[in-house]
Amino acid sequence: MERGPGKKPEWLKIRMASGASFASTRQLLNRHSLHTVCRSALCPNLQECWSRGTATFLLLGNVCTRTCSFCAVGKAANPPVPDPHEPENIALAVKSMRLKHAVLTSVTRDDLHDGGAEYWIETIRAIRALTPSVTIECLIPDFQANEHALDLVMREAPEVLNHNIETVPSLYKKVRPQASYKASLGLLKRAKQKHGLVTKSGLMVGMGETDDEVAISLNDLILHGCDMVTIGQYLQPSSRHLPVEHYITPEAFEQYKIFAEAAGFRHVQSGPFVRSSYHADALSIESEKTC
Repeated sequence: MERGPGKKPEWLKIRMASGASFASTRQLLNRHSLHTVCRSALCPNLQECWSRGTATFLLLGNVCTRTCSFCAVGKAANPPVPDPHEPENIALAVKSMRLKHAVLTSVTRDDLHDGGAEYWIETIRAIRALTPSVTIECLIPDFQANEHALDLVMREAPEVLNHNIETVPSLYKKVRPQASYKASLGLLKRAKQKHGLVTKSGLMVGMGETDDEVAISLNDLILHGCDMVTIGQYLQPSSRHLPVEHYITPEAFEQYKIFAEAAGFRHVQSGPFVRSSYHADALSIESEKTC
């Protein structure tokens, strides 16, 4: 491992891409006043994904009620009221972009009685009403472990139910102070055992975890019914956020992938720029082939 902070290593240099698809994606999202996690979370893959005509839609606005130290999304105790037209506008965007696989995520809204579960349901149904053939991946928050809210969304039977553990247990107080590692694992188990969904999770590395801790968390995911996993390098969004402790080499990411596949994951993406929804459409197609 190359220790940080400091100059980013060569393998973390991003090749910028743009073109007609990038511009049309940006214009469409702006026209419908839509938020994406690509832009709100300063994703390093924004140029690539928008140039491919894909994006991850961000529900419930772009202000989160939690103070996770790794995340670039805006934060406030009382965010604006969600836009009632958001579900319809997302559905229109999915249709306009001719997506075969739509990825939805949201900020965490602890200020709402159901955490925003109803908005999730409205969005899923609006997409399916306009584009019945599209597959949907839902990267959901924990809804404060509210089983009723979780079941409301899970009963909509998205083709992939995604929820990130983000990091190893020892770093939760520093990285996800208002979240629970145990609750996140329980959410994935509920999706699998009660609703029979294809499940997915992800974690970032380079925040101070050890290789042994990563291995333990990967095994925990398997034990709780997780089918797919993404592993990527944590990159500090700004000087106000948690600093990078170390940069993981591409070779080390390959070792994580080998371990995860041996542990039993159906699909694994592991690499410096891998994020939760990175190439999610390809992963979904592969998942359908093996189900």
